[in-house]
Amino acid sequence: MARLYAGVDGGQSSTTALIADETGRVIGRGYGGPCNHVSTSEGRAKFFSALESCLEQACGEACLNPKNVVFASACFGFSGGVEDKESYARELVRSSQYKFTHDAAIALSGATAGEPGIIIIAGTGSMAFGRNARGETARAGGWGYIFGDEGGAFDLVRQALRAALQAEEGWGPQTLLRDRLLEASGAHDANELLHRFYTPEYSRTRIASYAPLVIQAARVGDQIALEILNGAAVKLAGFVEGVYRRLFHGGQAVPVCHIGGVFRSELLRSAFVERIRKDLSCAAGPPRFSPAAGALLEALRIDGNRSELSNTPESDK
Repeated sequence: MARLYAGVDGGQSSTTALIADETGRVIGRGYGGPCNHVSTSEGRAKFFSALESCLEQACGEACLNPKNVVFASACFGFSGGVEDKESYARELVRSSQYKFTHDAAIALSGATAGEPGIIIIAGTGSMAFGRNARGETARAGGWGYIFGDEGGAFDLVRQALRAALQAEEGWGPQTLLRDRLLEASGAHDANELLHRFYTPEYSRTRIASYAPLVIQAARVGDQIALEILNGAAVKLAGFVEGVYRRLFHGGQAVPVCHIGGVFRSELLRSAFVERIRKDLSCAAGPPRFSPAAGALLEALRIDGNRSELSNTPESDK
């Protein structure tokens, strides 16, 4: 029988499953909801639903019966840790070999196509993760919105609101950010918006969704917005530099891949790329493949299969 492989990216917003044959050709893909929490009965139900749904879709596209298929190997990358999810995943997916790891590890594998390098992730939060040729790994950042996540979307909005409050209270320079935040939120003033942000109605993700306002203000030359984005680029580059120093020799050129909505800002992205080039002599750019494809590559590797991925659509890159 043909050997089949499964890679799963289980994140805070969605779950993606890919299936490949022994040549590395992707033959099935499926998508489901978030599966990052299993601590409650509701969380476990959502986990099972998301994982089962995306696997059924992937098996359907690959013309496989999800109840009968046994994979040669399967890799799962989960947001929020793997310890409490491993046993549930084993219930749903039958495989001769398993690998359970965190989402940054599969993101790196996908970004560099399994080669040594560093990934910097800047979505709602931020962190850098790297692996060298010896298999040693290191991380920087990712310590949450209270004590860390510098350069992430939540951090951009936090700084924008601070600037808006300072302008409103007369002890900071004027900025377009105040009016743009108020218009987007419907708040009467920055003080009211601050108090809204402290309520359960405003999750971290919802607050982070205002980050494009900072990018838009920077595009039209708002000095405060420009300073926030440039500062974020410096912080994100700092994470990469910290990982680089722990894993690689000075002057060693390795790929640095950036992922996340924050890098949609051309200004921030350009400043980040230039800093990495100048300080580390490394080229920074977008990932080659998606985290789900990275999980699939890991599944192939643990079975000793060195095939390259093919038939991977743009949505999986």
